[in-house]
Amino acid sequence: PAIVISEEEGGSRGSCRSIEGFSLYEALKFCSDDLVQFGGHTLAAGFSIEKEKIDYEAAAKKQMAMPENGETVAIIKIKNFGEIKVKFFEDVAPKAVENFVTHSKNGYYDGVTFHRVINEFMIQGGDPTGTGFDGESIWGKGFGPEISKELVPYRGSLCMAMSSQPNSIGSQFFITQANYSQDMEKILKGYYPDEYPDELMEQYKKYGGYLSLYKNYTVFGQVYEGLDVLDKVANVKTEAVPLIIDGVNYGEQEDKPVEDVVIEKIEITTYKAN
Repeated sequence: PAIVISEEEGGSRGSCRSIEGFSLYEALKFCSDDLVQFGGHTLAAGFSIEKEKIDYEAAAKKQMAMPENGETVAIIKIKNFGEIKVKFFEDVAPKAVENFVTHSKNGYYDGVTFHRVINEFMIQGGDPTGTGFDGESIWGKGFGPEISKELVPYRGSLCMAMSSQPNSIGSQFFITQANYSQDMEKILKGYYPDEYPDELMEQYKKYGGYLSLYKNYTVFGQVYEGLDVLDKVANVKTEAVPLIIDGVNYGEQEDKPVEDVVIEKIEITTYKAN
């Protein structure tokens, strides 16, 4: 589970005050090599551990809610398929939102394809070369993820793509398309029971998505209209292409659309309720 390390009376490592979002091992490694046993956990001497409480049901409802009047939204217009409309989470992922919105306004995504499409996973685009190996941020350099435990890669989540390298987010993004999978639930609960509590799994059953991405990728938006269009794109015929990650060839993966799926334009506008 998520943890917060806080200094107890008499503690001497002030640099560890308010460390959030780390695994227990990572937090302790950062804090100190001087460890003690307490309450069944290994803790840095002078510090206590508190489990972070997350209301997954309330957070999911907020993530899935319709935009408010006047809220900034995007309309992704896909040639021959239709429109996917998304809202943003600027309060949680300001850099990702600014990057995507600015690129969209500047026409950076016009004519760019969804170069990677995997049914029951996601559709990925935003690379002007269409290869999956290019695309830069509006600042001309990459940036790191903006993670919130209350934003989950449910079905329809808009996320920034990145490699395993630090500060590797550029212009590429993906939209999670997967539905709930009982097999995925069994795997995640079997191998990582503490990372995927029952309360989170209940929301996953309702909203679907690709839960193994949770806390690894920036969720900066959510589809509020056009999931049918998302499904149409995810079901296009694909062909095999080499899967190369950080220069390593992992063989071929059948995820490149046989016919280009083209983003005609991404329009940034304000939401108006009917």
